[in-house]
Amino acid sequence: MDIKIGTRGSNLALAQANYVLERLKQNFPENDYEIVVIKTTGDLDQHRPLDAIGSKGIFTDEIEDALLNGRIQLAVHSMKDMPDTLKDGLTFADPWDREDARDVLILNHYKSLKDLPRGANVATGSKRRSYQLLKLRPDINIYPIRGNIDTRIRKLREGLADGTKLDGIVIAAAGLKRIGLAHEISEYFTVDDMIPAPAQGTLAIELKSDNYELLDMVNSLSDSKIKDITFLERGFLKKIGGDCHLPIGAYASATDEGYELRALFGTEDGSKLAHTKQFAAEASEELIDRAVADIMQQLEK
Repeated sequence: MDIKIGTRGSNLALAQANYVLERLKQNFPENDYEIVVIKTTGDLDQHRPLDAIGSKGIFTDEIEDALLNGRIQLAVHSMKDMPDTLKDGLTFADPWDREDARDVLILNHYKSLKDLPRGANVATGSKRRSYQLLKLRPDINIYPIRGNIDTRIRKLREGLADGTKLDGIVIAAAGLKRIGLAHEISEYFTVDDMIPAPAQGTLAIELKSDNYELLDMVNSLSDSKIKDITFLERGFLKKIGGDCHLPIGAYASATDEGYELRALFGTEDGSKLAHTKQFAAEASEELIDRAVADIMQQLEK
């Protein structure tokens, strides 16, 4: 079988795609594999904030079109960038493993969030991160930032285009670890202080839904607990109706008694931000429904 794997062209995207390629090659060496780099709308427009461009599909549309027309057979994405509904004819393989889901701080001259002086400048491209950060430190300034990991670190070191000097940036631990930059991390946020994006740290392996042979092959490498965790986090995203205009977070974990789901949802301007933590013996729709109901009840007050 000839398997072309589509991906964006950043260091992180290529690292993720090559990880999938090597796992497949190791387990199914009889196939031929190739990486195909595809530019997306999100890659081409690096200036406007994400919520000003459109939906999360800005990082996936062109890659999904390549899947549908047969130019590629697999696509590798960060699951957190994926819309909650796929295009007709496409499906996700069951997820494999998960890298560190936490958010982290990278700081220029300080060691931790509490060390930052009043009025410090911290950048992030995410409303979810912005509003949770301001709950922890309402006295700092938040600036928007775009670009891949290398670009964001460069902006931290050199400053923004308007001359603003930054003290720190908030970014996902998973991406830094996947490209060997864990040493840049100044501080990890706990999942209680900053609930991650749904499925942060998990790879999305996408393919045509009628490609049964390839789907079976990829699913054979999946992890049942990660599948359950992804189901809970993505299920919350879909049921709450979140998009890139709203702050939304979800973090599920397996416990000795079953599953725990932390979730966050709020208004676009951050004036209301609701949190919940729910437990259940199984990763079920009922657990998701309880989390959504608790969030909505809080926001209605």
